Amino acid sequence: MTRYLLIFLATLLTGCSIGLPENNAVQMEALPPAQTGVLAEGAHRQTQQHPGLSGVTPLSRGADAFAARMLLADLATTSIDAQYYIWRSDLTGNLLLERLQAAANRGVRVRLLLDDHGTGGLDKQLVELQRHPNVSIRLWNPFVLRKFKPLSFTYDFFRLNRRMHNKSFTVDGVVSVLGGRNIGDEYFDTGPTALFVDLDMFVAGAIVPHISSDFDLYWNSPSAFSAEQIINMEQNASGVIRNAVDHYAHEDTEQLEEYRQLIADSGFIQRFSEGNLNLEWTQVTLVSDTPAKGQGRVPEKDLLAGHLVESVGTIESQFDGVSAYFVPGKDGVEAFSTLEQRGVQVRLLTNSLEATDVIPVHAGYAKRRKDLLENGAELYELRRQSEPDSVSSKLGPFGSSGASLHAKAFAVDGQKIFVGSFNFDPRSARLNTEMGLLIESESLAQSMHTAFDTGLHGTAWKVEMRDGKLVWLQPENASAEPITEEPGRTFWRSISLTFIGWLPVEWLL
Repeated sequence: MTRYLLIFLATLLTGCSIGLPENNAVQMEALPPAQTGVLAEGAHRQTQQHPGLSGVTPLSRGADAFAARMLLADLATTSIDAQYYIWRSDLTGNLLLERLQAAANRGVRVRLLLDDHGTGGLDKQLVELQRHPNVSIRLWNPFVLRKFKPLSFTYDFFRLNRRMHNKSFTVDGVVSVLGGRNIGDEYFDTGPTALFVDLDMFVAGAIVPHISSDFDLYWNSPSAFSAEQIINMEQNASGVIRNAVDHYAHEDTEQLEEYRQLIADSGFIQRFSEGNLNLEWTQVTLVSDTPAKGQGRVPEKDLLAGHLVESVGTIESQFDGVSAYFVPGKDGVEAFSTLEQRGVQVRLLTNSLEATDVIPVHAGYAKRRKDLLENGAELYELRRQSEPDSVSSKLGPFGSSGASLHAKAFAVDGQKIFVGSFNFDPRSARLNTEMGLLIESESLAQSMHTAFDTGLHGTAWKVEMRDGKLVWLQPENASAEPITEEPGRTFWRSISLTFIGWLPVEWLL
């Protein structure tokens, strides 16, 4: 304890002199789309049949989502551009790093842009990759302190509080995976931690050049620093990635073998390798924050939330939203209430207290819950799943094995669906950079509407107001007695929720 106190005091005293170096990252643009190779030839063949359109298919299962990234890395011939908020140093994180390394060995140019808040324990792997002549790594709003990184907030809070929450994986300039998943075991249905219900989209066609151009804006932003400027490149990092994978082969054989089997059984791999991947060809719009948001230099009218409202247009009758971290705030309550007053049915799904992995966020949601219900919105809260597979295939397009919700999506009027990184919370709206795809698809939108119509198939509580008090219902069991005590509430959680609700921190959530 004394050691940490001394480090903290030293950081406070010297923080003013621990600044970022001058950013010397060289401008770099996306390579032209590949013309040869399995990906390019398949994409070009289908694009010619659907000129001006984009091909999309959801990746609901975590194993499929991971298999897609692994397979795409293996098939890359010219370039891989990957952008993520979190990249774990765990089984899936190291397996995918190994595939990026293998692609670079084949001559593929790899660009990896990571938010530095989510790179804990990964420095040596990044050093090993950065040393490869075909790999470039940049860190977004980096921490100068590589150990005890959170201490940096004591002297550089307002910069470090702005994070890059975007997620995309683009290969050969012709296909991409974009959505809500970070890189880590909990996002891909494996490992000892709680698994996440999440959603990615595999895309090809007209939208991919827009994703590549957006990546370039972030890559060349003043907030993106070369890893060589931030991480000690002199440390011994030879063979670190291979050793990390070998660790699972030797000490965690069960997890590795189980996951290899999951990938081998993935329907995505079979459909893709046989050329039978069923893509829906339609109009797709990329909605993304400008990277200047990472420096707090964007007028509120130019933020993603405003562009998204403009792109969606007038909502006529139905809005179903899924947000893992739902903190509507006063403005959100007013916006949803306005929709209800216009006759739009608003239904929202977020994590219950028993399922959430971020208690402060639930506190921000809970303080607005009654207002939302009193103004006509329907609220659903994902239950904590005793069996992760019990969620599988039950939540429409975002049906994935999981115990906690992480997806961010909404459907409008049975016509459009949005999938991306954007939560309905102040952090996504005003602090973090975000991105997503607005897809014109009756099938995907209706699938989400149908999931809500059926009460989410017993995976969620429905929250209502009765006699001025909140109750939790089981939509699949109309005869069950309402629950009057919030599921997952304990004495200490109650105190935490009440205390956090009093604090003026909603803008941070």
